[in-house]
Amino acid sequence: MATSDLAFFVLLARRESFSATARELGVSASAVSRRLVRLEDRLGVRLLHRTTRRVRLTGEGEAYFGEASRILGEIEALEHSLSQARDTPSGLLRINATLGFGRAYLAPAISNFRRLYPEVEIQLVLTDAPLNIVDEGFDLGIRFGSPPASRMITRLLQRNRRFLCAAPSYLAERGTPETLAELQRHNCIVLRQDHDAYDVWRFDEIDGEVPSAKVAGTLSTNDGEIALGWVLDGQGIMLRSEWDIARHVREGGLCIVLPEYMQTANIAAVYPERHNLSAKVRVFLDYIGSLLPTDA
Repeated sequence: MATSDLAFFVLLARRESFSATARELGVSASAVSRRLVRLEDRLGVRLLHRTTRRVRLTGEGEAYFGEASRILGEIEALEHSLSQARDTPSGLLRINATLGFGRAYLAPAISNFRRLYPEVEIQLVLTDAPLNIVDEGFDLGIRFGSPPASRMITRLLQRNRRFLCAAPSYLAERGTPETLAELQRHNCIVLRQDHDAYDVWRFDEIDGEVPSAKVAGTLSTNDGEIALGWVLDGQGIMLRSEWDIARHVREGGLCIVLPEYMQTANIAAVYPERHNLSAKVRVFLDYIGSLLPTDA
């Protein structure tokens, strides 16, 4: 597979138009259409739905787009790492992140980054739910879990999982659940964030099935730090990221419950066009990546 075909398809998927793609490549719209047909014939799947005005990705096209973007990004990152020429980071850098992670990790890191690159001005906006970074004018966002459905570039910062946890005092009083079904008789502390069903906890696939549990309790909030404080105070069971609870587990303040059930919630940076990635964004991502090793 030539990387030129990957780049061609990624461009077409982003422009959502044969004519717009043709103008950028300096060819005719019919040439773009023929090249897409050759690509689909070789792969044996349909990648795009065609209409008179635009094209949109099929399910197979979405998967191909994601992998093609990742491969092209890795190639560009490799070439960049081998290059000795570095632009000087400068200007305004706007970042959106979640409340807890932004306070605990990003804020201190940004303070140190500013000492290294004083020409960069940084605005950190923390929200309980991710913002649309394009509409809101952000350079990048820090996300947990599955990549956003939009065609953003995603860069893994740290591998992360969510575990069920509770304080020893709560488990001593109410007992330790041995099955997901037993969670229904426990006080579960839930986060009302994003647009997901907050009272259904879904876990990573096990033996071809996706286990889940419907939970309820007397406490809920949209602030993860508040919820974690309640758990530490023995108020109930919570589903929480390992980056946030690891210290408490080591020190004995929390216990992992039903450790075989977890959610993959990797920490990643998302941003629009990598080909227009500025020095301030690129260098900041390299810096954050060095603080959060991906094999954690």
